[in-house]
Amino acid sequence: MEMTSSVPQPRTAAADTASATSNDILGAAPATVMPTYARQDVVFARGEGSWLVSTEGERYLDLASGVAVNVLGHAHPHLAAALKAQADLLWHTSNLYRVEGQERVAERLGRMTFAERVFFCNSGAEACEGAIKTARRYHYVNGKPERWRIVTFTGAFHGRTVTTLAAGGNPKYLEGFGPPADGFDHVPFGDHAALEAAIGPQTAAIMIEPVQGEGGARVVPDQCLKGLRDLCDERGLLLILDEVQTGLGRTGRLFAHEWAGIEPDIMAVAKGLGGGFPVGAVLATAEASKGMTAGTHGSTFGGNMLAMAVANAVLDVVSEPGFLTDVERKALRFKQSLEGLKDQFPDLIAEVRGRGLLIGLRLAPSVLPATLVKAALDERLLAVGAGDNVMRLLPPLNISDDEIAEAMSRLAQALARVKKTTG
Repeated sequence: MEMTSSVPQPRTAAADTASATSNDILGAAPATVMPTYARQDVVFARGEGSWLVSTEGERYLDLASGVAVNVLGHAHPHLAAALKAQADLLWHTSNLYRVEGQERVAERLGRMTFAERVFFCNSGAEACEGAIKTARRYHYVNGKPERWRIVTFTGAFHGRTVTTLAAGGNPKYLEGFGPPADGFDHVPFGDHAALEAAIGPQTAAIMIEPVQGEGGARVVPDQCLKGLRDLCDERGLLLILDEVQTGLGRTGRLFAHEWAGIEPDIMAVAKGLGGGFPVGAVLATAEASKGMTAGTHGSTFGGNMLAMAVANAVLDVVSEPGFLTDVERKALRFKQSLEGLKDQFPDLIAEVRGRGLLIGLRLAPSVLPATLVKAALDERLLAVGAGDNVMRLLPPLNISDDEIAEAMSRLAQALARVKKTTG
């Protein structure tokens, strides 16, 4: 089901006139769109696998994947067919009734993971919010309502709701929204002594990303995840994993925690689960989720028919024999190429980090991620900034070898642009 492995050749604006509206007609972004994003000045009309085509007919190689969302690239035929078939039947009835697609996807996720219960929502923030509620409710029904605080880590990103912002604890994102929601104890990333000290009688759970995406593609070592699992078991805590960005094959395993050989009690997933369609989910053991009974949580749109049709199609592809092994192989190819670029531009790239196809280039202090992202855009290559002075590369998992080579060529040209301007 992988798209063609050859590198598509550039097309002219005229060739895309039938499928795209020109920028002359679109004009500048309207003032009616709330300016909460620092958007790049490009509008995309359509996509083909690892490529996006702008309204001016220019082709961009996409190593952003909608911020780790488009795990199978753009317009994947199996996903498109599933969505179109469902669109002709039924879109939405709400969760007041059984939803056949939810039952099918939940059963598949249960077979593929630790999960015995699944709650469907629409986004990663909602999934993290649901995971937090599930952990707190667990202790409540166990007769320990005082256990409601959750330990989280600096550099984390769990979403943009009031609660998930508080969970992440980033002052930049919290500014101007009043006092942060209580209930979170933040400890420095990798500081085991601080973690031990933060756990008290009110602690309900530890929440962590196996790889911090927004935090700069920082990997939690496998032994540390094992240690967290042991610590939770010893202290009667729940282990919550935020696999919104790392899930659905992004690291070369279906979920990143599999590398450490552990299982969480609760896990938040989204992004890749819908391959571009808004889908999120909270996965949990039966024990951890026993407090989530009728009326304790809900979502009007979560898990509707369209979302479940696409999620089921994504699972079809990522569970194909050899798919995840191929992701590992491609990740190694990326790492080797990027280490070569690091040797070529030692004054620009300080470190190649990440896991699988969640890749980070930590840049020299003199180079801002936004600068390299813009230089890459000028080379018709899409990438994403992150914390810790990192630029992320998040290619579709089915990117071809030819496209990887093309991406590295364009990235080298972008680095040369930056080197020239920074002297």
